Amino acid sequence: MRGTERALAPDVARGVMLLLIVVSNTAFHLWAARRGPSGWQPVDGSWADRAAQFTMITVLDLRVYPLFAFLFGYGMTQLYLRQVEAGATGRAAVGILRRRSLWLIVIGLAHATLLMAGDIVGYYGVLSLVLGWLFVRRSERALKWWIGIAAVQLLLISALPVVTALLRGELGSMGDASAEPGFVAYAAGEESFLAAVGTRLTSGLFVTFVAAPLALVGGGYLVFLLGFWAARRRVLEEPGRHLRLLRRTAVGGIAIGWLGALPAALAHVGALDVPDDAQSEEGALTLLRDATGNAGGIGYVAAVALFAHWWTHRRSGTGKGWSQKSVVAVSAVGKRSLSCYLAHSLMFAPLLAAWGLGLGEHLTSATMVLFAVGVWLVTVAGAYALERAGRQGPMEAVLRRLVYRRT
Repeated sequence: MRGTERALAPDVARGVMLLLIVVSNTAFHLWAARRGPSGWQPVDGSWADRAAQFTMITVLDLRVYPLFAFLFGYGMTQLYLRQVEAGATGRAAVGILRRRSLWLIVIGLAHATLLMAGDIVGYYGVLSLVLGWLFVRRSERALKWWIGIAAVQLLLISALPVVTALLRGELGSMGDASAEPGFVAYAAGEESFLAAVGTRLTSGLFVTFVAAPLALVGGGYLVFLLGFWAARRRVLEEPGRHLRLLRRTAVGGIAIGWLGALPAALAHVGALDVPDDAQSEEGALTLLRDATGNAGGIGYVAAVALFAHWWTHRRSGTGKGWSQKSVVAVSAVGKRSLSCYLAHSLMFAPLLAAWGLGLGEHLTSATMVLFAVGVWLVTVAGAYALERAGRQGPMEAVLRRLVYRRT
């Protein structure tokens, strides 16, 4: 796709998403920090660290990945529709999506094994492989039915047990605060690179081939299908036609997402007195945070679309100032999202892990956020340089070669 054919909102959303992802991944690398019942965010540090932990639990944790899933599904449908408009048959277009999904699984497993076990490229590769085959050619009516089915599945499996526990006042009836903390699966504290590889490979295989199929059973594909539907309506390419929907989604989605995570954040910083089991990885407050994450992620997408609409219609939007260059730079990151996502790990793992320079032992939640923002800014500079040169991201070029089987 030529640069002049691209809509601003999807690329800006991907660029912002990568900032949110790199910040939300910081807890992986604080391998020497003391953890609480949740086994995830550290519980030690200064007031600045506590503020960072509170903000990440409320705003980012399990709110960014639904944003990624929505944009992933949106991009899949864009690719399919573009191929069909260019004269390809529906079967041929689905074949391209299938090859893309398979290569994303390979890339994701390599990324998980070598650098970061929390890779989501392979996870979404599995979901896109199945959902692209089942739904990308479905009618809009059928798609709406399946969106409803997925919503019911998600409600019954994730939200309903949490609501029941809250209504009964049995916050500690779910979860196990003594379970092994989840950050251990990322092996940042391993001093041996080979030992870390073994742990990350196990974690990567689980995320890709166990967690992804479970998401298909538990309604975790809901946001993907919403992305399919929104792409058919060109919601992000033509936000001006959907302002009412976008405003309601932005306000309602973000409000639900933040309010759903607020009890877990308050409990984490000690402002809410609840049993440890309620804060564990399977505790009621953690599950409540997770159950409302999809709404928050969709709300973020809508907010970015509204910003893109405002930006393209402001009088100075075609100027040459720093604001214009900043938007171009963030959208350049979105155009090269796979390359920038992998570049995060190339800078994180060797510098922070115990098998590398081990800086993760000395950073705190707040300083780690600053480090993460710095990493993102490095990718912004690189993507902007490639944009000025008219070049793709390196991984986008490789993936295109693999998927289309030609230069």
